[in-house]
Amino acid sequence: MKKSVLGVMAAAILLGGCSGNYIEVGTNASAKAKMRACMMDEANAKFRAGTLFAQGISETADELVNTCLKKLALQAAGISEESQSTAETIISNLKNLGTASN
Repeated sequence: MKKSVLGVMAAAILLGGCSGNYIEVGTNASAKAKMRACMMDEANAKFRAGTLFAQGISETADELVNTCLKKLALQAAGISEESQSTAETIISNLKNLGTASN
């Protein structure tokens, strides 16, 4: 498992690290293809942010896998990425409520 994750990370850097493009897969793609695309997107995002090599390879690979497992599980459950903006709105509202009472 670790070797394939490392291979995906290397491919992400070599194939997409400079392009800035996200990898897209169709809704009918296999779970494996969706996982690979997610890991490549996450690795590219970390590469562009300059954080891909901030930890060891194993730690970063584990983080990518865990992030993508969560994302794909949420998508499979019908919970879209709008959940991120909903969570941000809730946090902002609570933050504003906290500063308003001070």
